[in-house]
Amino acid sequence: MVAGLLFFAPQLGVRWPCPVYTLLHVPCPSCGLTRAARLAAHGELAAATHVHPLWFVVLPWLAVVVGAELWGYVRRGAWGRAGRIRGVRVTGYVTVALLLVVWVARFFGAFGGPCPNG
Repeated sequence: MVAGLLFFAPQLGVRWPCPVYTLLHVPCPSCGLTRAARLAAHGELAAATHVHPLWFVVLPWLAVVVGAELWGYVRRGAWGRAGRIRGVRVTGYVTVALLLVVWVARFFGAFGGPCPNG
């Protein structure tokens, strides 16, 4: 329920600033992923890709991590097991590396710039 409220909060007029941008005045590597997720969920895939070009990589990876964590909790009763799975760990490193590459590229004008308004 909370996730649903947060997901649709912008439609309800609730806005909150990015903590990284507020403190550093620089968009973070994942800037735009929440907006991209909302757009993708509403079927606006081109707009989602414009807001953040890696949404189709990062969001499924996060779903796998959450699924692995839930599975580990159900089977063992403890959190933190997904990081012990080699495939999850390696794909996590690759995902972070891709986010950093796209982040730097956006500062040079690629993909619409640092964080285009969706």
